[in-house]
Amino acid sequence: MDLAVFFTGMMMSLSLIVAIGAQNAFVLRQGLRGEHVLAVCLACAISDAILITVGVTSFRTVSDWLPWLEPVMRYGGAAFLIWYGVKSLVSALRSDEALAADSSLAKTNLFRTLVACLALTWLNPHVYLDTVVLLGTISTQFTDNQASFAVGAILGSFVFFFALGYGAIRLRPVFERPAAWRILETLIALVMWIIAFELLAGT
Repeated sequence: MDLAVFFTGMMMSLSLIVAIGAQNAFVLRQGLRGEHVLAVCLACAISDAILITVGVTSFRTVSDWLPWLEPVMRYGGAAFLIWYGVKSLVSALRSDEALAADSSLAKTNLFRTLVACLALTWLNPHVYLDTVVLLGTISTQFTDNQASFAVGAILGSFVFFFALGYGAIRLRPVFERPAAWRILETLIALVMWIIAFELLAGT
C-alpha cells in the first residue's frame, strides 16, 4: 500500500463529490430527518465504489485497445479540472448562497427513498465523468499503485457520505454559512488545479 497514492486518491475523490449538488443535498436532508440514513449512505458510497473500480481497473485496458484514448482523456480531464477549479473559485468569490436542506416533506418508505437516491446517482452523467473517466485517467499515473489509488478514492467516498448523513445535525449550521462554502470552494479550486497540473506534467 503506497500511502502517498492512497491519500491522493482520497483527496481527489473528496474534491469531486464534496461540491454542492442534488445527491449531496438529498443525503443531507435524509440525515437531518433521521430517515433511512444508513441505507442512503451505503447506496451512494457503494455506487461510487463500483464506478471507481470500473474506472481504475478498466480504463487502462480500454486505453491499450485505443491508444489515442488516454492522451485525449488526459488533456480532457485536465481541461475539465481547470474549468471546475475556475468555477469553484468564482463561486467562492461571488456566491452568497448556502445549502438548504428541505426537511418539511412527508416521510417516505425505504424503497422510494432508495429509488430516488439511486436515480440521483446513476442518472447523473457527471458521476461517470468524475468516477470512471476522470479518476480512471488519474489512476493511470500510478501504474504500480492503482489499487492504492482506488482504495483511497473509495474510502474518501464512504467517509464523505457517512459524515454528511450522520453528521447532518451538527453540520447544518456550517452548511448554512456562505463563508464556510466560500472557503470550501476555494480549497476545491486549488486541489483541482494541482491535479490538472500533475496530469499535464505526466504527458
